[in-house]
Amino acid sequence: LNKFRKVVSFMINLVRVKTLILCILALSIIGCAATKLNNNATGVLVSNDHKVPNGCKYLGQVIGNQGNSFTGGLTSNSAMAIGSMDDLRNKTANLGGNYVQLLTNQASDTGSGDDGFGGSFVQTNVTNIGNAYNCPESAINMD
Repeated sequence: LNKFRKVVSFMINLVRVKTLILCILALSIIGCAATKLNNNATGVLVSNDHKVPNGCKYLGQVIGNQGNSFTGGLTSNSAMAIGSMDDLRNKTANLGGNYVQLLTNQASDTGSGDDGFGGSFVQTNVTNIGNAYNCPESAINMD
């Protein structure tokens, strides 16, 4: 009976470990996906023009971000770039904006090595910073 309890206890612990590994794996995969563009942000225009169109109202600064030191190495560079831009557009739309004046765009990397000898670096993050505006449609119409 004692041996049976040990086997059952071992099996229960094995199931717990497998469940934990599956949860970590699932979270890692979810972290690799690019931020999705919300429906209310599809009309947000991003521009690096330093002159804001006439009639626009400043709403605030927005920061779009994708990736971190844990998931960044598992995410493609293009997914981080797209996700960061979508995050910027989503945040602008949430403020009631339809135009972003892009101020900065930065890609960061994380690496390992020994005083510059060997090692590796991988892009792990993309950040966009901009000013959000609500503009008359006629001022930003691209047609």
